[in-house]
Amino acid sequence: MEQEQKIFKPTESELEILSVLWENGPSTVRFVNEKIGLRKNTGYTTTLKLMQIMHEKGMVERMMDGRTHIYSAIASQDEMQVRLLDRLLQTAFSGSASRLVMQALGNHKASEEELREIKDLINKLEEEKS
Repeated sequence: MEQEQKIFKPTESELEILSVLWENGPSTVRFVNEKIGLRKNTGYTTTLKLMQIMHEKGMVERMMDGRTHIYSAIASQDEMQVRLLDRLLQTAFSGSASRLVMQALGNHKASEEELREIKDLINKLEEEKS
């Protein structure tokens, strides 16, 4: 239970690292640092230390390939999104999914495709209730 709770609350920097691992699969610290470096200036040793801490927390696993450490995310992106969304829903929106959706749609201009996907989901949910 303790490990799951730590996985549930990644920092912004940890989420950046996890995003690189989810997008690219198992990766070296150097690769992760280079990918993050495309968006912001960050040092290799900072990325290394964060990934070591994430390993200690149980967020990533580390394997050896010769002398190189290869890291991979333990939780999938979908699992993490569910955990983070549930936490956000409970803490910021008092458990109200409609308030969360209304806020998200009010602050973000949804594309036609996104709106179509949302409508399809609503239709599917309504059919399941019938």
